[in-house]
Amino acid sequence: FPLLARIWGLLLSGAAAEEPAESLAVGGQALMEGVMMRNGPRLALAVRKPDQRIVAVNMPWVTVFKGNLARRPGLRGFPLLIETMINGIKALNLSAELAAEAEGTPIKPWQLALTLVISIGLALLLFVVVPHMLTIGLGALSLSGGVEGFSFHLWDGLLKFAMFIGYIAAISLLPDIRRVFEYHGAEHKSIAAYEHGTNPLTAAAASGYSRLHPRCGTTFLLFVLSISIFLHTVSVPMLMLVWQPDNAVIKHTAIILFKLLLMVPISAMAYEAIRSAARIKNPLLGTVLRGPGLLLQMLTTREPDERQLEVALVALREAVGKTVTSTIATPEYEYTTPGAVRQEQT
Repeated sequence: FPLLARIWGLLLSGAAAEEPAESLAVGGQALMEGVMMRNGPRLALAVRKPDQRIVAVNMPWVTVFKGNLARRPGLRGFPLLIETMINGIKALNLSAELAAEAEGTPIKPWQLALTLVISIGLALLLFVVVPHMLTIGLGALSLSGGVEGFSFHLWDGLLKFAMFIGYIAAISLLPDIRRVFEYHGAEHKSIAAYEHGTNPLTAAAASGYSRLHPRCGTTFLLFVLSISIFLHTVSVPMLMLVWQPDNAVIKHTAIILFKLLLMVPISAMAYEAIRSAARIKNPLLGTVLRGPGLLLQMLTTREPDERQLEVALVALREAVGKTVTSTIATPEYEYTTPGAVRQEQT
C-alpha cells in the first residue's frame, strides 16, 4: 500500500505537458527524491541519492503518436496524456532505482510495472465503478433518479469529487507522500521563477515564488472530473434513448464501459481547457477558472526546503539546455545514463 500511495502521489504531482513550440513552455513531475523536467524533445531528471549527491539523467522525450493530426487542437489532449504517462513512468522507474539505495532494496522494473497496473486498475475502480454503484444505491433509497435521468449522473459526479479529494487528503498524511509533495512544490517554484525570467535563478530566488501553478496535473485532473460530469450527464441519457437493454447488469456494465471510452474526448477537452485557463488575462475570469485547481494544489504541494529546490533547478538546467536566457545556479552534480543506473543496481 505505501508504494501504491506513493505512485499515486507522483501521478498527481505531474504538470500538464506543454507544446514545444511555446516560449518558455516547461513541464515537470515530482519523483522519488527528485524532479523531472521536460522542455520540448528534452527530458531531464535529477535525484538526490542517499549519500546526498545529486545525479542528473538526460533522455529523449518518447513520442508515441507522430504526425500533425495528433498535435491538432481538440485532438492532441489524449495522445499527449498517454505520452506524458509513458515518459513519467520511465522517469519514475529511474528515480526509484536511485532512491531505493536508501533501503538497500532496489525496485525491479517488473515490480514497478505491476504496481502501476494495479494502481491504474484501482483508480478506475475507485473513481468510475464505485461512484456508479453508490449512485445506484442512492437510487434504491429514492435519493437519485434512474440512469436515464440527469440526477443520477450529477450524484455520480459529486461522489467522484468527494472520493478524489478524500483520497488526496488521506495519502497526504503518509510521510513518503508529504516528501513527494514537497518536491512537487519545488518543481512549481522553479518553473515559475524560470517563466518570470529570474536572473540569476538560485534556490533562494525560486523559494520566493508560489508553490501553486495553473498548468499543474492536479488542476488537469480537476478539469477532467468537471468535464466528465457534464459529458456523462448529457451523453449517457442519449445512449439510453438509442439502446437500453432490459437486463440491469448488462445495462450498467455497458454504461461503465461507455464512460471509460469517453475518457478520450474528456482528456482532450480538459487539456485545451487548462491551456486556455492559464492564458486568461482577465483577473476575475482567470480566478474563477484557475482558482479551484490552485486551491486543490494546497493539498498536493508542500513548501520545499533549499536542498529540494536545488534538485529541481538541476533538472530544469538540464532540460532547458542552451535555450536558457538566464543563469541557473546549481550545486555540483553528476551525470549518469539510464543504462548505468540499472547496471549499478544489479
